[in-house]
Amino acid sequence: MSKNLFTADFEINASKKMLYPYLNTASGLSQWFAEDVTVNEDKVYNFIWDDEDHRAKMISYRTNHYVKFQFLPEGEHDSDTEEDPAYFELRLELNELTQSVFIKITDYSVNDDQEELMDLWESMVDALKETVGG
Repeated sequence: MSKNLFTADFEINASKKMLYPYLNTASGLSQWFAEDVTVNEDKVYNFIWDDEDHRAKMISYRTNHYVKFQFLPEGEHDSDTEEDPAYFELRLELNELTQSVFIKITDYSVNDDQEELMDLWESMVDALKETVGG
């Protein structure tokens, strides 16, 4: 299956330093991003949505700036994901002029419904804003 790139920016009233733990830790991510998030000894994150496990590895990060997670193949039927894996990136950006912090979402997945993805990410970012008071 081909994958599609989705990007969106959301303003959030909190500092990058305050927001970052909500992007890179299992406890932070489970407060807004997934129903539950765990990390095993191999540093594989398990995101749980609708009682389904989705395993991902944090493949790059820069403290207080961004994290990027790449999803791992779920089974034999996912052999094409090894060559073109799904991923998402959460990047914190500061507008120098206004001093506003934005969270930039990059979602590369099989979901091709841009409107559905916007609604999904909006609701998750709203949950993050509520969690941090921003």
